[in-house]
Amino acid sequence: MRDDSPVMPVNPLPPVVIVLFLAIAGIEAALALADAGLVGGPAGVGWRVAAITDWGFAPAVWDRLLLGDASVDILKRFVTYLFVHGSSTHAIFGAVILLALGKFVGEVMGGLPTLALFVASGVGAAAVYGAVMEDNLALFGCYPATYGLIGGFTYLLWLRLARSGQNQLRAFRLIGLLLAIQLVYGALFGTQPSWIADVAGFAVGFALSPLLAPGGWRALVARLRQR
Repeated sequence: MRDDSPVMPVNPLPPVVIVLFLAIAGIEAALALADAGLVGGPAGVGWRVAAITDWGFAPAVWDRLLLGDASVDILKRFVTYLFVHGSSTHAIFGAVILLALGKFVGEVMGGLPTLALFVASGVGAAAVYGAVMEDNLALFGCYPATYGLIGGFTYLLWLRLARSGQNQLRAFRLIGLLLAIQLVYGALFGTQPSWIADVAGFAVGFALSPLLAPGGWRALVARLRQR
C-alpha cells in the first residue's frame, strides 16, 4: 500500500506556541504602527510607554503585593509584562526564541505543560526581580519566560544525554552561551538589570520541568517513596 498523504517539510508548531507568538506579535504590531504614527493619531506615539506603565512589572508592584494589595491590577502584571516590549527588535528576538524553544519543549511535554512552564517561569522571574531589585526599574518583555523554556529544553537534553551515557554538562551549553553573550554585551554597553529575571526564569523552568515532563510526576513520587 502507498501512503499518498502530504509530507510537511517542517513539523507544525504546537498550538500553544502559536497562540503565545500571535499574542506577542499582535501587541507589538499595534505598538509599532502607533510609533510610526499610522494608528492612534498623535496620542498613538505614547501607546508603548502607556502599555509598559499599565502592563509592565516593577519592584514597586512586589512591594504593593507584600503590603496586602492583591488587586487585579497588581496580580496581572506578573504575566502581562511578558507581552509588552521596548521595541520591535526587542520583540522579534524574544519571539524567535519562543518559536525555537517552544517547538522543542511543546513537542515533548505537550501544550498545557508548556504553557504552564512559560507562565510559571514569567511569574517566578518577576517575583525574584521584585524582591532583589532596589531601584524601581520596569521589567517588560517575554525573555524571562523564554528563558524558562530554555530551562525546560536544558532538562530534556540533560535526560537524553543521561540515557545515552554522555556528559550531562553539555545540556547547559545553551544557557552558558547566552549568559556569556549577556556578559560581553554588558561590558560593552552597560549591564541591564533584566538579566536577574532571565536567570530566575531559567532556574524556575529547569526546576519545574521534572514535574511537567512526561512521567515526571510519577517518577518524583517513586523517588520520594524510595527515600
